[in-house]
Amino acid sequence: MRKLIIAIDGPVGSGKSTVARRVADLLGYTHLDSGAMYRAVAWKALCDGIPLDSPAELEALASRVRIDLVPSGGKLHVILDGEDITDWIRTPEVSHAASLVAVVPGVRRPMVAEQRRAGAQGGVVMEGRDIGSVVFPHADLKIYLDASPEVRAGRRWRELQEKGEASDPLMVLAEVRERDRRDREREMSPLVRVADAVVVDNTAMDAEETARVIVLLAQEKVNAAAH
Repeated sequence: MRKLIIAIDGPVGSGKSTVARRVADLLGYTHLDSGAMYRAVAWKALCDGIPLDSPAELEALASRVRIDLVPSGGKLHVILDGEDITDWIRTPEVSHAASLVAVVPGVRRPMVAEQRRAGAQGGVVMEGRDIGSVVFPHADLKIYLDASPEVRAGRRWRELQEKGEASDPLMVLAEVRERDRRDREREMSPLVRVADAVVVDNTAMDAEETARVIVLLAQEKVNAAAH
């Protein structure tokens, strides 16, 4: 039976990565984190001293690096030019840089091409901000995952606390709202809720509950196709 392409989009803090990993695990699919690719480019730009306001230099960087997403040991490893940088791309500095890098057309084009190649055969759960609208507009199941800004900021704050990074909850909320604005207003591939996406609001759900809702929706798609 053909396996599905599942696209999960949503704003920062909606739990996309955690939920997508769990959905992939429950279905026996591969999880592809599109945001990790932009984080990898951003990390490399910061390491190499490439200005984040230089589209030409960022485009050249994105074109010459090789980024592989490798599932291993229940974790998605991000390999850049043969080096595992998984644990280095989740800092607030890289997150901020990635949001700037991701709006550069010359960066997005090679990343989108690679994402399409990686998921073309199905059996994948891919998450990001433009998966259902740009990367896989014909995905079998599109999910728009959302939660209130306050809940999303709270999740982000707890994540930073667990990493030992001091942060002000009000500042985190302001950053979430600013990230929402930037993601929705960017010129190329803005965050949108496509018409055929199923909206899953997980303001009052944890990651496991959210994942199981999406798995049920996927199973309905598979059953419908079978008949």
